[in-house]
Amino acid sequence: MGLPLSHQDWFDLFVHFAVLSLMGIGGAITTAPEMHRYLVTEKNWLTDSSFSSSITLAQSAPGPNVLFVALMGWQVGINAGGGLSAGAPAWWLGLLGVMLTMLGIMLPSSILTYKATKWAHVNRDLTSVQAFKSGMAPIVIGLLVSTGWLLSAAHRDFAQDWKIWLVTAVAAGVMLRTSIHLMWLIAAGGILGAAGLL
Repeated sequence: MGLPLSHQDWFDLFVHFAVLSLMGIGGAITTAPEMHRYLVTEKNWLTDSSFSSSITLAQSAPGPNVLFVALMGWQVGINAGGGLSAGAPAWWLGLLGVMLTMLGIMLPSSILTYKATKWAHVNRDLTSVQAFKSGMAPIVIGLLVSTGWLLSAAHRDFAQDWKIWLVTAVAAGVMLRTSIHLMWLIAAGGILGAAGLL
């Protein structure tokens, strides 16, 4: 892309992810729709394809699912530096993007979680604390559904993408009806995609 970012742009990137950190109830993945709005729609720092690829790659790799934030930061930095072929300056900007997005997404929520957990543990018998815990489940489910909806937006043409929807429905049915581990279903989908069947 080769979109140079100003100092203010880098600061705004950090601040945006820091604010999202405090909204990430259920994990950073629940804020993906807002990340998409900011990085793809508003700023044009990433494409739809690179955004979805970041999430897909991080979710399929071992380790914490927050890695997709690092991949997005990397891609923003690489794009700002002129692409991978631009060499070391672009790579350094990629690392800067990783550092700013990861610090932004991790630092505020980690501090808040530490403080809130200490307080909630001391006050765990209060009705308000118990009600808060009970009310969080529907919020997390709603945020996850919105993320799934956003990621499925790339495949809205049912006539063209019917195979993807069929594999998704079959995988969901197998997951709900059997004890087959989800990673085997992800691997099967990857193999079908690599073979060009999807």
